[in-house]
Amino acid sequence: MRTLRRAEDRGHSDLGWLDSYHTFSFGAYHDPKHMGFRALRVLNDDRVAPGRGFGAHGHRDMEILSYVIEGQLAHKDSMGGEHVLGPNEVQAMSAGSGVIHSEFNGSETEPVHFLQIWIEPATEDLRPSYQQFAYDPAEKRGTLRLMAAPDASAGAAVIRQNARMYAAVLGAGESIRHSLEPGRHAWVQCVGGEIDVSGLALKAGDGVAISEEQVVDLGGGGEPHGELLLFDLA
Repeated sequence: MRTLRRAEDRGHSDLGWLDSYHTFSFGAYHDPKHMGFRALRVLNDDRVAPGRGFGAHGHRDMEILSYVIEGQLAHKDSMGGEHVLGPNEVQAMSAGSGVIHSEFNGSETEPVHFLQIWIEPATEDLRPSYQQFAYDPAEKRGTLRLMAAPDASAGAAVIRQNARMYAAVLGAGESIRHSLEPGRHAWVQCVGGEIDVSGLALKAGDGVAISEEQVVDLGGGGEPHGELLLFDLA
């Protein structure tokens, strides 16, 4: 079973300095039909103006991932961390028992475009933690590159949920098959360009929920390439 969520049907908020699209209910946007998918609770497509950002605010009991598409994202938190995140880097913050953080555009001249992802943890009230790693963009070209997982897999952030996040960049004619174990589900989000997901054509901002299927077939939908995130969920 596949359920398509088109980009133009998402929630939208424009604060001037922030232009954000919400795949699932978030903030002032509430839709009881779109409250998340499995443990995937938030998938925001954010563009932040130069020099602006989210001031210090708190979270708890959430696994928060940031995936930068363009620009630089500056992070600061109550654990003492100060970091800058760019394309081909992944940030993972486990809010646990509580953390205060801020996320700002790291440039005074260029916008930043990133995906903000929240995954509900399997266990609450744990000690907060922060992870960040970079990877070679060639690692996601034509294949699924693991970005986050519940175990210490090579080169991936560890999250406190039985979920895995992959990224891939596919050119026209390139394809990947991802197998789903019995009882598992998938969400595929088109990050940029065009992709094909098991016969469905997706453009940037589109997503599709997949349940009760054994495989997910992914393909590049056009030139020069399509970029995607795949979430494998319990």
